[in-house]
Amino acid sequence: MEFIAALIGLVVGVAVGVGGLLFMQNRQGNSRRRAAEDEARQITAAANEEAQRKQREVEQQAKRITDEANENAIRRRRELDKEDERLQRRREDLDKRYERMEQREQNLNKRQSRLDKQQTDLEKLQEERAEELQRIAQMTIDEAKTELMGLAEQEARNDMARIIRQVEAEAREEADNRAREVISLAIQRLASEHVSEIAVSVIPLPSDEMKGRIIGRNGRNIRAFELATGVDVVVDDTPEAITVSSFDPVRREVAKRTMAKLVTDGRIHPARIEKLVEDARAEVETVIRQEGERAAYETGVVGLHPEILKLLGRLKFRTSYGQNQHAHAIETAHIAGMIAAELGADVMIAKAGGLLHDLGKAVDHEVEGTHAQIGADLAKRYGVHPKVVNAIASHHHEVEQEFIESYIVEASDAISGARPGARRESLESYVRRVRTLEEIANSFEGVDQSYALQAGREVRIIVRPEVVDDLQAVRLSKEIAKKIEETMQYPGQIKVQVIRERRAVEYAK
Repeated sequence: MEFIAALIGLVVGVAVGVGGLLFMQNRQGNSRRRAAEDEARQITAAANEEAQRKQREVEQQAKRITDEANENAIRRRRELDKEDERLQRRREDLDKRYERMEQREQNLNKRQSRLDKQQTDLEKLQEERAEELQRIAQMTIDEAKTELMGLAEQEARNDMARIIRQVEAEAREEADNRAREVISLAIQRLASEHVSEIAVSVIPLPSDEMKGRIIGRNGRNIRAFELATGVDVVVDDTPEAITVSSFDPVRREVAKRTMAKLVTDGRIHPARIEKLVEDARAEVETVIRQEGERAAYETGVVGLHPEILKLLGRLKFRTSYGQNQHAHAIETAHIAGMIAAELGADVMIAKAGGLLHDLGKAVDHEVEGTHAQIGADLAKRYGVHPKVVNAIASHHHEVEQEFIESYIVEASDAISGARPGARRESLESYVRRVRTLEEIANSFEGVDQSYALQAGREVRIIVRPEVVDDLQAVRLSKEIAKKIEETMQYPGQIKVQVIRERRAVEYAK
């Protein structure tokens, strides 16, 4: 019983402890719940306050945006109202202008009607007057126009011819005075010697017995000489002399030097001839180089390519119309430099152009083309100044003259070639040139007679006055001069003079 009572007491104690424990736990849970609820209420209150604050901000921003939109709408409405007013005023102005234009058009139509009527009346009146004038003058309108135009044309031609003659005379007088002054100063300052050569060289011999040795057994020596030098050896009856002939002046010089050495040495056979020919060629090459350098030094032209100097030196053995081209080049350079100094042009360019203007003649027998174009191509290839190249290419008017120095070079070339004694030509070529001059002049319509005067330096042409008038005479002189330039080769210049005269002849009986 006591056990049961103890057991019951134990159970009751345990139940009481468990209940106390549960009571304590329940109490703690309630405290925690109340704390959580308090915290939740605080969080909810803070969230509500934040939401209310955000809502107030959003409402304020929306109100601000709404106010701005309203203001913009009001301002836009005002602008549209103003624009509408302007358009309305513009429309009213256009309507008024259109009304005025309609009124003006009506007035113009009325005026045009009156003008058309007046024009019709005037045309009728003109027709009546024209008919009356034709009846009085006994001439149609076309006939009157033709006669009037003919008189006006003839009067205009006479005036044109008179003005042309007057202007040409004044220009020619002024140009001649200035040209005489410049050319006289240039020629006065230049004193050059004249060298004339021909296409053959005469070699003196100590005796006629030397001719046989030159010919050799069965002519072997002379054949070997001609083969090695490329020249023709003429052995004739001329006492104590033989002649060497060749179109190439360099070959002729080599042959002349070789033959002189053979005659002096006396040992003449093919092997010896070949050896001396080689020596003579080397000597001539040295002379060519030295003469080119001498020409450049004498004229003061510097900076030329060695090949240009070599070609310049070859002109020592080249002639044209009997004038040595090396001396002619130096003389032309001096004259060009003096004229350029007087005219204020580039003296060095003019000198270089004068010195090199006939450079192509050094190789014109080897290269196709005119010597002016060949010389210009060579100068351009070796870096000569473009102005000098133009002076070389244009000194015979084959290309356009682009610089004043080109005109100076052309004039200097003509002065050097045309001065007395500078050039000579054979009788046959002289007669042929004079005959060609007269044939060219006679080939033009209206020419009655033509005469070549002043050794071919002037051609005088007499025209038929009933065919050629004054204006045509001026034009005819220019056309004949142009044809002479295009078809003939001649030194210096040729004066073309056209004469037109009308003679009235009557006999007293």
